[in-house]
Amino acid sequence: MRIILLGPPGAGKGTQSKELAGRLTLPHISTGDILRENVLAQTDLGKKAKDFMDKGELVPDKLVAKMLSERFAQPDIKSGFILDGYPRNLNQAKTLDGILSAKQMPVDLVVYLDTSDEVIIQRLTGRLVCSKCGANFHKTNMPPKIGSICDICAGKLYQRKDDLPETVKKRIEVYKNEASALIKYYKEKNILHTLSADGGANIVLREIIALSQNNS
Repeated sequence: MRIILLGPPGAGKGTQSKELAGRLTLPHISTGDILRENVLAQTDLGKKAKDFMDKGELVPDKLVAKMLSERFAQPDIKSGFILDGYPRNLNQAKTLDGILSAKQMPVDLVVYLDTSDEVIIQRLTGRLVCSKCGANFHKTNMPPKIGSICDICAGKLYQRKDDLPETVKKRIEVYKNEASALIKYYKEKNILHTLSADGGANIVLREIIALSQNNS
């Protein structure tokens, strides 16, 4: 089963992808993780990506696509995968189709986690991130046990600059502009299913699992 999770920032794509991967025994593929792994391993692609990141620039789509292509060549994805964080726009969707078509691995299911602006703002403006391990917490939804200290590694928690209220509103606007063509693209392929992600994470997860079983 090859599944893509789409949705605006704060929809819970990362959380749902990890849980879903565990339930379905499939690898979770995140472009953010792939970038970090390549940079840490100092691969040729990682070194090129780091040059852009050090300048505060976005890593070009071509570089990300090459990293994804290498990841899809690994044996653990033969039975399927959960893809999170990619594609973000129509061009990336077409690039992904090219990569997967060459490997004869078409996407089976695309789930769009539809989330209201109010919920996104509440989730992101309360988010806390560990400076050491990158774990996520939330001031009200999932607070750390002790102050601003990570439960997992005792690292210091901080709020990302792009999680400030005005920045979040801008991120939502940018996402909606890019995502409209992407949603239409997958809808025309007849593999898109939309779920409300405003509810609890467990409810959303059960709905995604039900969709995956109906489309397997």
